[in-house]
Amino acid sequence: MDCLSGHSLGFDIRMAFQPIIDWQQQDIFAYEALVRGPEGQGAGWVFEQIKGDNKYYFDQMCRVKAIETAARLGCDRLLSINFLPNAIYNPDTCIRATIEASELYGFDLKKIIFEVTEGERIVSQQKLKRIFEAYARYGFYTAIDDYGAGFTSPEWLYSLKPAIVKLDMDMIRDIHRDPAKQQQLAEVQRVCRELNALVLAEGIETVEERDYLVNAGVRYLQGYLFARPMLEELTGLEQITGWTTG
Repeated sequence: MDCLSGHSLGFDIRMAFQPIIDWQQQDIFAYEALVRGPEGQGAGWVFEQIKGDNKYYFDQMCRVKAIETAARLGCDRLLSINFLPNAIYNPDTCIRATIEASELYGFDLKKIIFEVTEGERIVSQQKLKRIFEAYARYGFYTAIDDYGAGFTSPEWLYSLKPAIVKLDMDMIRDIHRDPAKQQQLAEVQRVCRELNALVLAEGIETVEERDYLVNAGVRYLQGYLFARPMLEELTGLEQITGWTTG
């Protein structure tokens, strides 16, 4: 089956964007593209419409829509796009449409991050490894989203070798007063140093969480403390809150 199939989902999708900040540089590192419905409905509504027979086309449509919208909005930062590994039959074939979209809309391929969430059960870990290896060959960044929420282990990180590891928000919540979560963070950081991978904390909602993470050496941060996702709009640096130390 070809990623460039003309199948239709039966409804339109739009994209919201949430900034990821570089605390050390006090700048925006990337924007994560988050799928929304035609009237701005949340991701939950969208995924309720997605069945097994259109998951493949949905995955392709999301990446093309993310690239098109980001280019139209003038995004000059990295762009993080979620993908569904179980929807990808042949990574090299699927990448072709990503390349074509980038050329069509004038978006730099080297600014694309593909991230897989632990929220989707991985049918084959070997399959995901092949996908990550294919993306790396094309020069894309790869990321594990929601690390700590499900299937991933340090051994799995050694196998996948992602460029970025995004810590699940449940690990972040109240980490400043939870020794078990603090120990888990330290272990992830140790593995990521060995892999030369970036550690990114998402779901940050309080100054206390942010301060603990920053003091622990986490440089890349994301969450409502800084900015909420904005529909078809890029949050500017001057709009980001949460810079002031607590």
